[in-house]
Amino acid sequence: MAETPTTLRLSLKTRLLLAAHAFGTRTAIRSDHTLNRSVLNIFDPKAAASAKPINGVSSFDISVDPARNLWFRLYAPTSTATTDALPVIIFFHGGGFAFMAANSRSFDVLCRQLALETNAVVISVNYRLAPEYKYPCQYEDGFDTLKYIDDMSFESFPASLDLGRCFLAGDSAGGNLAHHVALKACEHTFSNIKIKGLIAIQPFFGGEERTESEIKLVGVPLISVERTDWMWKAFLPAGSDRNHSVVNVFGPNAVDISGVKFPATLLFVGGFDPLHDWQKRYHEGLKKAGKEVHLVEYPNAFHGFYCFPESPESSLIIGEVKNFVQKQSSLA
Repeated sequence: MAETPTTLRLSLKTRLLLAAHAFGTRTAIRSDHTLNRSVLNIFDPKAAASAKPINGVSSFDISVDPARNLWFRLYAPTSTATTDALPVIIFFHGGGFAFMAANSRSFDVLCRQLALETNAVVISVNYRLAPEYKYPCQYEDGFDTLKYIDDMSFESFPASLDLGRCFLAGDSAGGNLAHHVALKACEHTFSNIKIKGLIAIQPFFGGEERTESEIKLVGVPLISVERTDWMWKAFLPAGSDRNHSVVNVFGPNAVDISGVKFPATLLFVGGFDPLHDWQKRYHEGLKKAGKEVHLVEYPNAFHGFYCFPESPESSLIIGEVKNFVQKQSSLA
């Protein structure tokens, strides 16, 4: 693990928001790996879709499968100066596979900003959550949403979509989800979708081993070893451990992806993230498999920093994503 600063400086507002989040999560989770969702929802305010533009972006909720509450929120920038079709970013929210939703206020703000500043259509997927729905439900929901989008007509929307310039993206557990959906997409023939890149923002990976960053980064915001252990236990099938291939993607039970036409990857890592070392191993694993991967490290960033606009790195990440989308979109 690279040496990190010893002190994390946060604004008072950020500290208060983090404290409220920590209290809500701590109150809602149970030792038997179940959740009190009624309590959790109190600390997870939601935002409604708005066809009327907010800060230059309209949003619409579209149902994929009501039986499993599978839907997505589409964000379309309305202030764009071009009439050309826009690239599409299909986004999977974080939350340890158990928390948050596509309409959580923090993700609504993030996706709206992403659409506006990258000049792209953002599609944020609301997938089923653990522990009520364990692996592989989340991956099935993600891939089924891709197939639904591939067959969908978007003629009535305010922005034109170019599904030939499609990017999969996700933060934390959503980054893990985006990786596995990308692998499945590599085996499928789409009618319209072409995956041009993967954007993995502090993806949630792990293993049975305790890494240096997990051991040293104690008391940092949002996550801890105890919390991530709880999340994996709530997510994985009974009898599985953290060396499962979907957790430790380049570990002892890993699937060989060297022969897979995997998309170019933009990977974000934070210095105050206990998952730092697992994310660096992901970077190394992709390189060893012969895949294109671009690493962006923010030494002073904690896990989930991008949901806090006061964080200096939160504006930087949008710029990096914009450049990556533009670069990959220009390639044949």
